[in-house]
Amino acid sequence: MLSRELGGTLVVSLEQAVAAPYCGVLLANSGARVIKVERPLGDFARGYDAGAKGESTIFAWLNRGKESLCLDLKSTKDIALMRAMLAKADVFVSNLAPGAIEKMGLDHETLRGGNPRLISCVISGYGERGAAANKKAYDFLVQAESGICSVTGSVEEPARVGMSLADLSTGLTAYSAILRALIQRGRTGLGTALSLSMFDVMADWMNMPLLAHRYMGGAPARSGLQHSFIAPYGSFTCKGGAHILLSVQSNREWEIFCKNILEQPDLANDLRFKDNPDRYNNRNELDALVNQKFCKFEIAELIARLDAAGIANAALNSVAELSNHPFLRNTEATYNGMSISMAGLPVPDVNGEPITVPELDQQSDAIRQEFTGAQ
Repeated sequence: MLSRELGGTLVVSLEQAVAAPYCGVLLANSGARVIKVERPLGDFARGYDAGAKGESTIFAWLNRGKESLCLDLKSTKDIALMRAMLAKADVFVSNLAPGAIEKMGLDHETLRGGNPRLISCVISGYGERGAAANKKAYDFLVQAESGICSVTGSVEEPARVGMSLADLSTGLTAYSAILRALIQRGRTGLGTALSLSMFDVMADWMNMPLLAHRYMGGAPARSGLQHSFIAPYGSFTCKGGAHILLSVQSNREWEIFCKNILEQPDLANDLRFKDNPDRYNNRNELDALVNQKFCKFEIAELIARLDAAGIANAALNSVAELSNHPFLRNTEATYNGMSISMAGLPVPDVNGEPITVPELDQQSDAIRQEFTGAQ
């Protein structure tokens, strides 16, 4: 079990919104001390919702276990404090507009003279150079620009992924890059500069449709809950109107499915459905056969039958159903005097996850005293 493996590591994070804060909460979960530097009015994510007695539950999810310090980095006194912290920091994370760090003299080249062990990680939307640096980025805009929306949605309409895919995947990638840099520093004694963009992360994750476009005759069309080349695969209707998702991926599974679920073993050798290309080419007939059978069963009974047969399936759950899901592992955070229940991190620390969410500028006096001897 993992336990505070980054204990003793000081992270200073000049962060806002989602991508860098998610990286920061993963570092805090690993035992690092994370000082969250906010603008005088605070991270605007503090206003995303008002579910925690007027404060944001989403902010709580992304900022558990951190310390909050508000700085006006146009102030001589505050920029001096920032530099004093970075002189002792192990990691510096930022996701401001491209060029902002350099203008303040907080770029890696400037900082490493006083702290050669510092690891700097700059997160941007599209990159830090050329036209990319001038393009404003938010999660759903990067989803669109990188082609994610073109492969998501129904046949008729594209759609964004319904959660902050670009932000969260970039925060996770930044976290993994920082861990690599810490390992490298353990070998060389020197820090390094890391730079990654949300667009690059999404482009990498788009490689399946990208390679299909370049080498397989074209990217797959949007297909909603169906697959672009596998059948039966998609959403089917049970008794009472509930939907179940089904995925049959091999001829062996198809034979089992025909025998144990459809109760028509001869279908396994029907020339229309013998191999996956045949099943896909005749998917409309196949889907009709599956729906004809599935509509006779309540969803719970059908799931039990599919599980017993070893056929991959899932309920098409709502968020409310996720909230009560038997597989869901919940954790809690405390913010503004309220206990907030949320899904736990996928790799928790053996001693538990970060709990306390900082109030705006909560640790200011202590941090100023620690790094400058003044309040």
